[in-house]
Amino acid sequence: MSKQRVLVTGGSGLIGGHVILELLAQGHLVRATVRSLDREAAVRASLTQAGMTNGDDLEFATADLTRDEGWPDALKEVDYVIHVASPVMPGHVEDEQQVIGPAREGALRVLRAARDNGVTRVVLTSAFHAVAWGHPHDDHVFTEEDWTVLDGPGTDAYGRSKTLAERAAWDFVTTEGGGLELTTLLPVAVMGPVLGPQVTGANQLVQRLLTGRLPGLLNIYFPVVDVRDIAAAHVTAMTAPGATGERFLLAADPALSMGEIADILRAQLGRHAARVPTEVIPDDAVRAGAATDPGLRSVKDQLGYARRFSTDKARRILRWHPRPSEDAVAAAGGSMIERSVVTL
Repeated sequence: MSKQRVLVTGGSGLIGGHVILELLAQGHLVRATVRSLDREAAVRASLTQAGMTNGDDLEFATADLTRDEGWPDALKEVDYVIHVASPVMPGHVEDEQQVIGPAREGALRVLRAARDNGVTRVVLTSAFHAVAWGHPHDDHVFTEEDWTVLDGPGTDAYGRSKTLAERAAWDFVTTEGGGLELTTLLPVAVMGPVLGPQVTGANQLVQRLLTGRLPGLLNIYFPVVDVRDIAAAHVTAMTAPGATGERFLLAADPALSMGEIADILRAQLGRHAARVPTEVIPDDAVRAGAATDPGLRSVKDQLGYARRFSTDKARRILRWHPRPSEDAVAAAGGSMIERSVVTL
């Protein structure tokens, strides 16, 4: 039986890189998109450092979310697509279209090319930000039935981008997709082993804590999931019979406070966590600072609120069993130290 070829968009990113590792380990042929082939050597080097197997089965193609060129060629002779690439810019953004445009239009470009090239299924990386923002801060348990309220309190440009992109993808498959299948995955804050010198997404919180760049701990909460478990879920969702037409919320344990994340780093990393702050900044001070600080303004509405969620659907249909949140936090910090991203 010939190997199946999978296109992974955003091959130079954290999730995309771990998806590539998982696919190669399971014996697939992989084609990864990057915005420039100048990135290929660096991406290969970081994947090799992370233990890549079957590297000869990995090739690269140039494609950009903001351009039509490149996508038809990238999709040739592809059986499945895992569409990870999308701008990740949570918090305050001056020009929201820099986030929303590439996310929504990029998803549609990938879906059109996938349809036109006879791809079986697209697995699209959405986010918890497309589910749980703009709602009242109460005891509601979020599931895949929920959608972020675009103009609701606390919804930022990133939340709008993920929501609009995912809704556009579902609308496209319904009206223009032909026989194309779609599955979307909705991970919470993704942490875990870095793959190179660049630290992105929720791993930046771990980096800031380890380097002492945060003056203190905020009273905010992060539901966490390990990037290795996210990669495994993507590969499973690619072929699982029950995954077609479904959304899957992906998270590990209940949300961790910033203080709990700091405690994990100190407990697991010892002297390497010497600069992790211990003082908690009072909520009133954060609200006062938000008047002039855009970064604080983006978190002031989240103070003291831990979103609740259910991952029963992913566990039932995908047979998905993530490792504890503590493992993701510790692995993120440990990999940064190992790769000298964070130094004493």
